[in-house]
Amino acid sequence: MTADDLPHVVAEHLTHFPDGFFARLGPAFLTAYCGTYLNNPYARGYLAETDLGPAGYLLGALDPPGHRAHVLRSHRLSLAARGALSLAVRPRVAGHFLRTRAGRYARTLAPGRRAAPSTEPPAPPVPDAGAEPAPEPAGPTAVLAYVAVAARARSLGLGAALIARFVADAAEAGCARVCLVTLTGEGGAGPYYERHGWLARGGSTTPDGRSFTTYELPLTIAPKTPPDLPPDAPEPDPGVHPLKYER
Repeated sequence: MTADDLPHVVAEHLTHFPDGFFARLGPAFLTAYCGTYLNNPYARGYLAETDLGPAGYLLGALDPPGHRAHVLRSHRLSLAARGALSLAVRPRVAGHFLRTRAGRYARTLAPGRRAAPSTEPPAPPVPDAGAEPAPEPAGPTAVLAYVAVAARARSLGLGAALIARFVADAAEAGCARVCLVTLTGEGGAGPYYERHGWLARGGSTTPDGRSFTTYELPLTIAPKTPPDLPPDAPEPDPGVHPLKYER
């Protein structure tokens, strides 16, 4: 993925994740945010293409603490400025931000803030009551942040290829697991990931009040080959689809 691919990434993000806070800040902020995954040694951005052009993308962090430190070091001021401009023309979003996120973001963006050690995985949600504990493989956790495929390309196996590429890069980087979050219940992709070897690890609620489930794929377990992104894609094309990525 390169900067030239960001218009497609942002358009697909707004289509698939319109209720996310960053999406509500508008295309300009979202372009800057997605750009933090480019030229970043701690993150990966992949673009899937067909003969008709870009058709999907994935953004993820192989070292989440390292990624956060990179963003704070290289993009803190530009993201803060773009965010402030976006909030200035979106009073309802600004009010929501002040109620739910302002304090946390101010602490995160404060100059001189030290990043967590790069071996520390992201804070997990509180496990569901009654969930059976499972042994955790030692090592860092990669985070699959976003993956989306254009509706016109849902039958081509692009989602599977994007996820498989990220999982392979995470394993090569020495990660012990890959994690992601998806909406709990209807509208979420939990059943899809469960069918393909991902393990539910608990739930959490965002400041917006939406419930999410965290899934992990231990990298000692070979993932089952998924057909494509949920919910009801046809059988996949077995061909290889090109992925553009930026280290």
